[in-house]
Amino acid sequence: MKLWSMPSSGNSYKVRLLLALLGRDCQVADVEESSDALREAQAKGALPFGKAPVLVLDDGRMLPESNAILCWLGEGTRFWPQDPFARAEMLAWMFWEQNQHEGVIAVRASLNFYPSRASLATPERMADLLTRGHALLSVMETRLTDRDWLVGDAASLADICLYAYTHTAGSRGGFDMARFPAVTAWLDRVAALPGHVAIDA
Repeated sequence: MKLWSMPSSGNSYKVRLLLALLGRDCQVADVEESSDALREAQAKGALPFGKAPVLVLDDGRMLPESNAILCWLGEGTRFWPQDPFARAEMLAWMFWEQNQHEGVIAVRASLNFYPSRASLATPERMADLLTRGHALLSVMETRLTDRDWLVGDAASLADICLYAYTHTAGSRGGFDMARFPAVTAWLDRVAALPGHVAIDA
């Protein structure tokens, strides 16, 4: 398999993380933000939706979208709940990550992290994202206050999915993670999973 991956992106990182946790080999092609490699990949149709990640299967089929890739790789593994309701709960958290969490937590981090987006980081926008992000992190804090994992009794794709942008919410996004001790403890548990790799590995 081949993974088109943006090294600094949480969406690409979650796929690389799952591959590492599963011990699966995969060729990785880096297409960083604003790079010639990204533009070349887009020009030759390697990125169906114009962005990474994209997983190219052994038979040549291309699978875009990070959470779709997680489901394809994770089905039948220890990160895929056997109980139908737990599996639906896992998917609910993954949908929430893309629909709510990513559009605030990741966006604020990107405005801080990428020089090309600095002009978009107006004080008003950054303040709004900070308020909304803390509210979203509070949803996770409530969920994790009396449990180790987002779904069931073991790590699932939901944890891998939400870990990607949450673990840099403080360092890149400027969110006050001291307000979320349960989330912080959960981040440590994900980081302790055998095979874990860092985003810059």
